[in-house]
Amino acid sequence: MTAPIRRRTRAREVALQVLFQFDLRGADYARELGRTTRELCAEECDGEADVVEFAVRLVDGTLAHRDEIDQRLQAVTRNWDLRRMANVDRNVLRMAMHELMHCSDVPPKVAINEAIELAKKFSTANSGGFVNGILDRIRIDLEAARGAKTAEAAE
Repeated sequence: MTAPIRRRTRAREVALQVLFQFDLRGADYARELGRTTRELCAEECDGEADVVEFAVRLVDGTLAHRDEIDQRLQAVTRNWDLRRMANVDRNVLRMAMHELMHCSDVPPKVAINEAIELAKKFSTANSGGFVNGILDRIRIDLEAARGAKTAEAAE
């Protein structure tokens, strides 16, 4: 018997599905359906309010910071055009980067491990390692930047 899926893990799965659709269908996806992000997420969450809340937070945050996230992703994947990346992998990375950059209540290790598991579950056999390598590099860069800010503030 398998363990039940944790609520935040389920919220990440839902958020990934919604982000995947936004990526394929464009920024007006929800509006074209006449729905809000909350309604799109709620359809997949079986009425679990905390799952819906976290999924909406991930989708809205990832979409709001998508340009910043994509710039940072492109900098790390220097010789790899984001459009050539598998759609699932790209959206797993975007969502995890949003968590790393903007969700102080999510430990970096958790965000990375959850992203690896999503990539393994919904993408290719090699996606887990691919996602891990990129997110670890981004985590190191973010920690270095935060350390530099802390040092500047202390001076």
